[in-house]
This record gives sequence, C-alpha cells and structure tokens, in this order.
Amino acid sequence: MKVTVDFTKCTGLGICESLAPELFEVNESGELVLLKEHIDPDEIQSVEEAVAGCPTEALRIVED
Repeated sequence: MKVTVDFTKCTGLGICESLAPELFEVNESGELVLLKEHIDPDEIQSVEEAVAGCPTEALRIVED
C-alpha cells in the first residue's frame, strides 16, 4: 500500500506529521513533504489516523 497527497488540497496544517512523522513533514515554508510513499505494515495504523485526521481530505491510502 502507499499514501498519496493531493497537494492542491493540502494546507500544511501538520496534523498528518504529528500522527505519522515517519511519512510526513511540514517544511519551513509550510509545505507538506511526503518522506516516503510506500507504507510499511507497522505504519498502517498511524497513516490511517493521519488520513482520517486530515481536515482538507488531501490524503489517500491506495493499493499499489
């Protein structure tokens, strides 16, 4: 599985970073940086929480 970001929707609030810091980081410019696309099995729960917690619905988990 992998995570995708719709950067046109993302506002860089950083909720995803707080829930899944292994995948997401908001840089100094306030832009989201996807640190890695593919989700390891032990990261699924935190990524699901980040997707659910995204207020702009910019995050998705997809099968690859």
